Amino acid sequence: MEILTKELIKELLSSEQEPFLSLYMPTDRSHPAKLQNPIRFKNLVREMEKSLLQKYSADEVQEYLEPLETLAKDNNSWNHPKDGLAVFSAKGMFKVVGLNKTVEELAIVADSFHTKPLRQYLQSLDHFYLLGLTLHDIKLFEGNRHFISEVELTSDTPKTITEALGDELTDSHTTVASYGGVGGESTGMHHGHGGYKEESEKDAERFFRVVANAIYEHYSKPTGWNLILAALPEHHSLFQKVSKNPFLLPNGIAINPSSVSTEQLAKMAWEVMEPEFNLKLDSLVERFEQARANGKGSDDYKKIAVAAVEGRVDTLLVEADRIIAVRVTNLVTGNTQKKDLSNPKVDDLLDDMGELVMKMGGKVMVLPTDKMPSETGMAAIFRF
Repeated sequence: MEILTKELIKELLSSEQEPFLSLYMPTDRSHPAKLQNPIRFKNLVREMEKSLLQKYSADEVQEYLEPLETLAKDNNSWNHPKDGLAVFSAKGMFKVVGLNKTVEELAIVADSFHTKPLRQYLQSLDHFYLLGLTLHDIKLFEGNRHFISEVELTSDTPKTITEALGDELTDSHTTVASYGGVGGESTGMHHGHGGYKEESEKDAERFFRVVANAIYEHYSKPTGWNLILAALPEHHSLFQKVSKNPFLLPNGIAINPSSVSTEQLAKMAWEVMEPEFNLKLDSLVERFEQARANGKGSDDYKKIAVAAVEGRVDTLLVEADRIIAVRVTNLVTGNTQKKDLSNPKVDDLLDDMGELVMKMGGKVMVLPTDKMPSETGMAAIFRF
């Protein structure tokens, strides 16, 4: 499966060989419920088939559906599901993305990939990473205000101090007798060579630096999500010192992460993240209201379409759970026309507008319905 990143979305948006098949579905993790996942997938593929047959011959349709039908029959692909699945297929491209968040069922055939749920996943203001750090190992979680889920780390992300430092770790012949310590970590009475404490501190600094760099390169940088640190109080200042991650929040969770449940970590993480979320949200809405008052903002999709085509949209706010069956019919004038989503040429207007704005160098933010500053499903801040 592909890891969801901004680069993956750009790759999907750059594809030019239509038709574009986009499929989203929630997936069950537990047995026996997960046995229904491939059946649900096949039903969505059949919906795509009906849409394709409106325009293409039976042989062409079979060719377009072959990669998806192959996936449906591949039992190994269904053995370890996440909470959601996204599949994208076009001539010369086939991408399968596992998501740690459930998604609504959706099967769309159009003249571009439907990427709004992925952009919502990446660009929603409440998303964050939580790094659980001890002197010995790490765990990484991703979450938002509703959920938190452990991330399966990439093979080149060190999970323990031994993986991170290898031969550079302090000589293993130093004997350490461990005793229970505060917060669930162990303290030790050291025998043998002098200077062990100094060497251990150096190990910790090297370990934290390697972890900080790996988390930034593989997770924070590709997504732009904030990072929250959960560690014992004495480890926070050292990690903040060695980390060059601009997404690392200054406030974290001062606790041994292995001493509390995932549910408790989720609650603590949102207490840290909520002020950041509200600050960003209020700032965006205030920017839009001021821009609209100055004639540099609008929630009229026809005006936004024209501005998007002309490259004048700086920031586009779109409603998360809304689909508008309208198509931009002229990329020169920005003209739009209401359509039927079952048409294999038609995608969601909010999705198309988001893609167009991104291609023109603008930013797109997906907001929950109750936080949108308009009732039309979109709001734009213009450059001029």
